[in-house]
Amino acid sequence: MKRAEDLRELLGRIDRRGYPAYKDTAGRYQFQKYTLSIDHVQGDPFAAPSKVSVAVSGDKSGFSEECYCNAWRKAAIQDMLIRRFYEKAGSFSFQAKGSGKSGMIAVSRPSQKVLERSACQINGKNGEIVFRLEIGFPANGRTVNSRELEKILFRFLPECVEGALFAKAYQKKQVDSVIALADDQQFIREELKKRNLAAFVANGAILPRASGVSDKPMKGAVKFMAPPTMEVSMKLPHKGEILGMGIRQGITLVVGGGYHGKSTLLKALEAGVYNHISGDGREYVVTNDTAVKIRAEDGRSVKKTDISMFIGTLPNGKDTKAFSTEDASGSTSQAANMVEAMEAGAEVFLIDEDTSATNFMIRDDLMQRVVHRDSEPITPFIDRVKELYGQFGISTILVAGSCGSYFHKADTVIQMNQYAPVDVTDFAKQEAAQFPLGNVPLQAAVKPDFQRMLFSQKNGGKDRDRMKVKTMGTDAVSIDRETIDLRYVEQIADTEQVVMLGAIVKFILLNPALAKKTLVELVDYISETLEKKGMEGIYGGRYLPTGLALPRRQEIFACLNRYRK
Repeated sequence: MKRAEDLRELLGRIDRRGYPAYKDTAGRYQFQKYTLSIDHVQGDPFAAPSKVSVAVSGDKSGFSEECYCNAWRKAAIQDMLIRRFYEKAGSFSFQAKGSGKSGMIAVSRPSQKVLERSACQINGKNGEIVFRLEIGFPANGRTVNSRELEKILFRFLPECVEGALFAKAYQKKQVDSVIALADDQQFIREELKKRNLAAFVANGAILPRASGVSDKPMKGAVKFMAPPTMEVSMKLPHKGEILGMGIRQGITLVVGGGYHGKSTLLKALEAGVYNHISGDGREYVVTNDTAVKIRAEDGRSVKKTDISMFIGTLPNGKDTKAFSTEDASGSTSQAANMVEAMEAGAEVFLIDEDTSATNFMIRDDLMQRVVHRDSEPITPFIDRVKELYGQFGISTILVAGSCGSYFHKADTVIQMNQYAPVDVTDFAKQEAAQFPLGNVPLQAAVKPDFQRMLFSQKNGGKDRDRMKVKTMGTDAVSIDRETIDLRYVEQIADTEQVVMLGAIVKFILLNPALAKKTLVELVDYISETLEKKGMEGIYGGRYLPTGLALPRRQEIFACLNRYRK
């Protein structure tokens, strides 16, 4: 390993030479308190910035083993370090002058959710911190301006490292509060399973967001308060007793007038599969972490999915036990989304009537009299919702504003009234008794066939570096110009998760031996690899870049299911 002074001398030698001279800086350099690695040098000042990482040993960083002794604490502390480093780097980015991306210091920008990111990783065995970022190496035109790079590497970067990656830069109270919140959130997740709850929403939570483009809490919003009949108490390890609404497993219907908070509650439950930072307002809104938002998705690709429990024999003779289409309708897409979520291990379905296919959700009595069941291939969701819980153990939380037939099926009915939840189960059942549903015999659902296989294609002679992956925000990822549409996979929380999904698909395509695995076995293998080897085990290459975040198992399934090839 070279010394920091070797890097300084090298920068002096290459000043004012052609930009490719920067390639000589690649390597590892020992600074006084950390190791700097220049992992990849950009080809010119207008290209993607250079990839750089900093490693701080556990004994020098000063963070105790308590900070990273388990997965949730480690993720929370890593998130804390990224946020601090992002703040520090922001004041130095582009302070070094030059052309193109000269002087850029780019760091992952965390959202309100806590995610496992490649930007910062703590080794759980020795506490070593590895922080990854991007730096635009300065140039005048296409000529090396190493004096400006020296300013970044020897002045700006050390200040960021000192202010973000060492325990002495934080008040003990701040670190303790991050750990305490992570412990409390994990405790609630474990309590959900013990108490047969699908979700928990704490009293005092702020559910509305600032705007449609901001995930921050709305100022002056109505604080959530549980209905007395649904209020449960949890004694958290650090915060102590906390009260809130416990949504029991089974079928929960959320009703109410327009703009009274039905969809706001559902959105909070969707996001509750992730932990949130302090001050978000949803810190103690926790949903079963396998929960999947289900919706209609007209036009999506479906490949050999067994939707026969919802869609019977079609007039064109298409096999619904291995249903395929390049252009799914509202009902077939929602059926496929539901069965694929079952395949992914979902224990809770989150559904909004507004984004569902009407003919998939219900057929009223009058329609069934005019169009007999024998002439309708669709078995509506209302006829399967009880069975999904009773036979398959899958709970449903459904927002409905116009369809009262679900009152018959619901175990719990919550009315949102000016953002305040009211338990109206008894009243809804009394009213529903006056409008009995028709009793039409229904054949029992057969568990869908989950033996589908994703046949990895041969690479066609391309190597890893030539298989291009491109992301379009959270909307899509392109693999060798084949676009995977992710617009309606609504629980993707960050663009960095989409980048990682692209890396996962690429990994699969480059390993044809995985074609022998069913889709479930394949995702199991991916999950085990990520757990044992980290993101490096999937991403491959000479170095792991910043800008990756772990997706849930459910989003990995969703991405693969939408890959048209």
